[in-house]
Amino acid sequence: MTRTATVVRTTGETDITITLDLDGTGTCNISTGVGFFDHMLNALGRHSLIDLTITCKGDTWVDDHHTVEDVGIAMGQALREALGNKAGIRRFGDVCVPLDEALVLAAVDISGRGELFWDVPIGPDKVGTFDTELGHEFFAGFARDAGLTLHLRELCGENAHHILEAAFKACARALRAAIEPDPRVTGIPSTKGVL
Repeated sequence: MTRTATVVRTTGETDITITLDLDGTGTCNISTGVGFFDHMLNALGRHSLIDLTITCKGDTWVDDHHTVEDVGIAMGQALREALGNKAGIRRFGDVCVPLDEALVLAAVDISGRGELFWDVPIGPDKVGTFDTELGHEFFAGFARDAGLTLHLRELCGENAHHILEAAFKACARALRAAIEPDPRVTGIPSTKGVL
């Protein structure tokens, strides 16, 4: 069984195509028109070992908000599709990731109930031209549409670039653990029999 998906999402604000392979090597080909965001998505793919191909043409002349949020939504939809019925996965993953002075905790439950719990205060409003508040927007759309319970918590940090990058890498590593097949699990890893 292949755990791959392709999602095309077109609105009046963005035109997105995402292909992912959950059993990849972290190979990424990403072009959203938002340089810092591409850097973060590459980190997410690389550290989750999910192969990602993402193209987005968005209304970045307005700002980067629609591009970042809509990529999160489409990526969540692709992840949910690729996971199928979730039989045989570990389901849970958690990790603390340091990046210099920044330390971010991520915990994932592939619960089917998508919600983000975000406690990542970031002092500077921008990294280059990227609005740091868009980190929350990406993860909120991603968690909701993927059906993940996702906790991200900054334990310490000062540099906005480091904090955001640690958050993306922490999410990636926790996600990698949660989506891995568990040879000891048969069927759906839930007492309800469905996720």
